[in-house]
Parts: sequence; structure tokens; C-alpha cells
Amino acid sequence: MTAPAPRKLGLINKLGCQTLCRRGLMRLWRWSWTSIAGVCVSSALLLAVFLIAAGSGANIAPGLSVGTFVAPGVVLFAVSYSAFETSAVLVLEDKIEGTISEILMAPLAPLELLTGLILPPLFNALLAGAVVFVATMPFADYTFVDPLLALSFAVLDALVFTLIGVLAGLWADKWEHYGGVEAFLMLPLGFLSGAFFALSSLPEAARVAVICNPLYHAVNGLRAGLTGHSETNPGLGALYLAALSLSLTLLLWRLIAQGYKVRA
Repeated sequence: MTAPAPRKLGLINKLGCQTLCRRGLMRLWRWSWTSIAGVCVSSALLLAVFLIAAGSGANIAPGLSVGTFVAPGVVLFAVSYSAFETSAVLVLEDKIEGTISEILMAPLAPLELLTGLILPPLFNALLAGAVVFVATMPFADYTFVDPLLALSFAVLDALVFTLIGVLAGLWADKWEHYGGVEAFLMLPLGFLSGAFFALSSLPEAARVAVICNPLYHAVNGLRAGLTGHSETNPGLGALYLAALSLSLTLLLWRLIAQGYKVRA
């Protein structure tokens, strides 16, 4: 009996990437009640509370109702939080349970490993965002000026916060570290994203801080694509998010290649 011939991987190990992605998707499917349903319920409650508190006579932006102005921000906050949470938890859980070694021993290059870690949370975040979007439609009057633009910003937002989540998962050594990043990074970015207020209502110093927030540009771009209302240039916002995504990708590629906090 002859030994089986070695499998040719080619330039890219497609089978390995697909297997790693399938593993992540299966794990997220088991958590679907928290990774999707939980985010959707909390987002709907957030929108409802804000609409009740603001009242029907509130005026945030000219020509837009309160629901129409706020709903895109609620949708992207759900996308961002889901992307960060699932990507960070997948990495940190593997580190704590010791199963990260199984991934590291696979014949996968650092970029292939990163791709397998990114795609499942990215898909999960976009799915959660789609569900929240449908749930918030009765409260918003979208004109769908540029649906492709809106979708592009949703994908860029999911990518940025998935990368941030992977970085947080690599850095964290225990669940308390993850909780600290969630509390001191994600929540401030979410509530200072321009989802619940107009940029023009802030003093100059606060405007600079908000404009540095990547979630602000994602919310502004989604709002522009759905309603035509934009406070800043969506093109510049897209470039900012793309540049941030590229920078985070290169950083994570380097950290994974070095075995940062995943190799003894």
C-alpha cells in the first residue's frame, strides 16, 4: 500500500482558511441568542428609550425626524458592538482554553490566520446589523438615496471593529481585560458617535474629538446613504475608515507573525 500523496496547498491555503472560518461560524451559531438576538433587543430598547425621552417635537437635524436621524446610529452601534464582542471573545476564549495552539499548528500563514479570525465575526456583525435595520425601519423614513454607499459604510464599520476586537483578544489575558476594553473604549465610542446629536450642536473642541471617532464617520456615511443628510464629507470618512482598517490589518499581521501573547 502506497502512502497518500501530500496535499498541495498552493499559494493560498484555501481549505485551511475555509475550515477556520467554518469553525468560527459554527461557534457563533451556538451563541446566536447572545451575538445576534441580544444585540437586536438592546438596540431596539435603546432606540425606543431615546424616542420616548426626546419626544415628537424634538429637532436634531432639519428635514429629518428624530427616528430617522437616530436609527442609522443605532444600527451601526449594533454592528460595531457585535463585531468587537464576537471577534475578541473568539480569540480570548481560544487563549484561555489553550485551543489557540491547534490554530497555530495549522499550515496557515499569518495573513491566512487573520482572515479566518476576521470573516466569521464580520459576517455575524453584518447579520446583526441587518436584523436591527429591519427592526428600526418602522421608526425611520428612509429615502434610500444611495444604498450602495450605505452598505459600504456598514462593511467598513464592521471591518474596523472586528480588527479592534481581534487586537483586544490578543492583548487580553483574562476576561477582566476584555471587560475593561469594552467599558472604556466601546461604550464611549458608541455614545460619542453622533448617533444621538448633531455635530453642529457641540463646541469646537468636542467636535474635533467626535470627528476622530471612526464610528462617527460610519454613522454619518450610513445616514447619508439612507437619507441624503450628511454633516461631513462621506468620501473623506470612507478614506479614514479604509486607512484605519489597513493600519490595523498590518499591525495584526505583524503581531500574529510574532506570536504576540499566543506562543510561550
